[in-house]
Amino acid sequence: MDELELEFVLDSRLANDCIVLGDFPLCRLLLMNDAQYPWFILVPRRAGATEIYHLSKEDRQQLMDESAELAELMADSFAAKKMNIGALGNIVSQLHIHHVARQESDPAWPGPVWGAHPPVAYTQEQVEAIRKKVATMLTGDLQLIQA
Repeated sequence: MDELELEFVLDSRLANDCIVLGDFPLCRLLLMNDAQYPWFILVPRRAGATEIYHLSKEDRQQLMDESAELAELMADSFAAKKMNIGALGNIVSQLHIHHVARQESDPAWPGPVWGAHPPVAYTQEQVEAIRKKVATMLTGDLQLIQA
């Protein structure tokens, strides 16, 4: 583990709004606590990173690989009509990448999910079902963290 990973602390707003599912080699995998959408977030475990260009070349490539793998598996597992992937950071400056599997039947379609509707929290049973789905969906490099 390098020094930047040792100093990594998840932004409190992400910690409050999300459920930690596990770690890829670079990123922490979060589930947005809104049962209306399959919505995952990747957060590179690098202290102080607020922009993709703050990452080393190797970390940028790893982030792209992890994001692409997650997006492809989400699209297949959740029958997405469209994958919305984005790094905004206007409210939470810590570098994080949203991955939302969109369907024409979701409550915000075709508009953005941000602020469209008040979030609907997952039940503990729903979270456990998603953990199991993630465990089968993402194999290999993902190590689940028990929360």
